[in-house]
Amino acid sequence: MTQKNIWVVDDDPIYQIIINKIIRKSNAFSNSSSFINGKDALNALKMSMTDNNSLPDIILLDINMPVMDGWEFMEEMKNIKLEINKQIITYIVSSSIAIEDKDKSKTFKDIVGYISKPVTADDIVLIASNE
Repeated sequence: MTQKNIWVVDDDPIYQIIINKIIRKSNAFSNSSSFINGKDALNALKMSMTDNNSLPDIILLDINMPVMDGWEFMEEMKNIKLEINKQIITYIVSSSIAIEDKDKSKTFKDIVGYISKPVTADDIVLIASNE
């Protein structure tokens, strides 16, 4: 399993602590970064566009966040995607069980999965092993 960069975009500080511990324990990622909303993550993405090593391989994205939610983040990602020389895989990670959210996630080509919280260590290992 190759080492990858993972970004967690979620406004819940407790979830951030838990998911980062799970990520560290998995030893599946060489680097992880956390952001409390989509705008912060988007800004970091724009700043990293010239350095593929600092870009994420995988983004775990919450839907409901202040400032910029997950859907707004995905819309903005569409606008800058051509400038990014790396495929970035996104998983929606949400406590929402609304079928509308799951259906909406399927309308974005770069969203490859929808994971319901809580995320488990097995989920992280599975995400890391998917190429």
